[in-house]
Amino acid sequence: MLLKQKRQINVNNSTISIKHVNGEDYISLTDMIKNKDGDFFISDWLRNRNTLEFLSVWENMYNPDFNYGEFALIKSNAGLNSFKISVKEWVERTNAKGIVSSAGRYGGTYAHRDIAFEFGTWINPTFKLYLIKEYQRLKDVETNQYNLEWNVRRVLSKVNYQIHTDAVQDNIVPKAHWNKGLFYADEADLLNAVLFGQTAKEWRDTNPDRSKQGENIRDSASINELTILSNLESYNAELIRKKIEKKQRFELLQDMVQSQVAVLKGIDPIKALKKLNDTTYLEAGN
Repeated sequence: MLLKQKRQINVNNSTISIKHVNGEDYISLTDMIKNKDGDFFISDWLRNRNTLEFLSVWENMYNPDFNYGEFALIKSNAGLNSFKISVKEWVERTNAKGIVSSAGRYGGTYAHRDIAFEFGTWINPTFKLYLIKEYQRLKDVETNQYNLEWNVRRVLSKVNYQIHTDAVQDNIVPKAHWNKGLFYADEADLLNAVLFGQTAKEWRDTNPDRSKQGENIRDSASINELTILSNLESYNAELIRKKIEKKQRFELLQDMVQSQVAVLKGIDPIKALKKLNDTTYLEAGN
């Protein structure tokens, strides 16, 4: 099961961790239970018949591999004083996907947000409402940052594109040539080779699945790389106008990349833009 970056929210002065599991948000039940009064465990919640019913409904909606036979056996014992079941046993017997558990320093039990919100009701309704509120706040922040990054990437991909293509058209493309695009593509690939170490075709050959989805070599570039690419377009346009041969231009462009990579290393452009935007807002308010 694929785990990705870890995030956190604060609920009732408790830090609650969130992980991506196969592209979905899973919230730490281990962190949440700290807000439950008394000595309770996740297994206490899991042995409840209503809990098992809820989990089976969730699994039915999202997990085609859920083992209903094992679930029926587990459910038949729910409510008995002797009945106990751990998260590990629940997952192993039913092949459940809604709850995951791992050992170790950074381990713990995590549940899909739908299940985690239900678990929050068991802790107490007030906690659940704050949990949902803080989770939504996190998603709003992430959405705003994504939109900002998307806009920055879009601007950077276009800012010096026209300057570059005009230089190619005026100085490289023969007059009345039947296909100007060949020359544009050739110069674009010069920049690709300088910055990414491969041409657009070489990228497509090594990334066939992404290519089929419409992605290209520049779609996977970071904002810093797109910044350098924009600068390369402007610089290459000047070199073309000065009639510098392609081999020499390649070497000069390589020097530029090395220099700018060193300067931009460790810089978070989104954070810098957000800081600039906040400063501008405050100054406008004054």
